[in-house]
Amino acid sequence: MCRWLTYIGERIFLDTLLYHQEHSLVRQSLHASQSAITTNGDGFGIGWYGERDVPGTYHEILPAWNDRNLRSLSHQLASTLFCAHVRASSGTATSRANCHPFAHRHWMYMHNGEIGGYERIRRALESMIPDDLYPQRLGTTDSEAFFLLLLGNGLEDDPIAATERTVAAVLRVMKEYGVTQPFRMTSTLTDGHNVYALRFASDDRPPSLYWWPSQQRLIIVSEPLDTEADHWQVVPESSMLISAGRGDTVVLPFNPKNGA
Repeated sequence: MCRWLTYIGERIFLDTLLYHQEHSLVRQSLHASQSAITTNGDGFGIGWYGERDVPGTYHEILPAWNDRNLRSLSHQLASTLFCAHVRASSGTATSRANCHPFAHRHWMYMHNGEIGGYERIRRALESMIPDDLYPQRLGTTDSEAFFLLLLGNGLEDDPIAATERTVAAVLRVMKEYGVTQPFRMTSTLTDGHNVYALRFASDDRPPSLYWWPSQQRLIIVSEPLDTEADHWQVVPESSMLISAGRGDTVVLPFNPKNGA
C-alpha cells in the first residue's frame, strides 16, 4: 500500500519531513514498516500551497529514493500546507497521471488503499462522474475516480457530506456487482485552508493512520516519522480528522450511511 503525509502549520521546507526524519517519507518509500508492501516505488508526488490559491504539484514515475530533482526541489520549497505521496500500485499503470496528489482548482486529494473489485466496477464508477468533470480524468486509478466523484457530490459545499455520499455510492455499486473484496482507504483532502483526513474500511482492517498535533503544526501520516510513540496518536477506525483553518483539530465518527 502507498504511504503519504500531510502537513499544516508554520512555514517549513518540504525536505524537513521528506528526508530529515528518522523514518522519513522517502525512507518509507523503500522500507515501510506498517504495510504489507514494504517498497513504494511506483512513482511519487508532492503538492504544496504557496503565494497562489491553487496548489503546485510535481509528479514522477521514478522511485522517490532515486529522484535527485525531488531532493533539490524539496530543499528549496517551503510551505504552510503540503502533501506528499509515495505509490505502490494496486494494478494500474505506473505513470505521472496516476501519481498522487490529484488537484482540481484549489482542491488537492491523495489516497491509500483500494476499492475492492475495482476492475469489475470501474466503468460503473466512471459513469457517475459528471460530464463537466470527466475531462479531468487523466489517469486510470480508483483514487482519481473517487476524487472526481467527491467533486461531483458537493465537495465545494460540504466536504464531510460529499465524502459520506461518495463512500456510500461506491459501497452500493460494489454490492450491486457482488464484490466481496473489502473497500479500505485512508485519504487526505484540502482546499488550501482546511484539511480532512479519513480512515475507513468496509471490514475491520483499515490502513494505518496517525497524527501529531502541536501548537505550531499538524502532521498526518500513514506511519510515524520517528519512534517517539508518545506524540503520535492513532486516528480511530471509521473516523475523519478535521483541521479547520489551521486552528483546532477534531476527530469525528465517519458513517457512510449518512450519505446513503
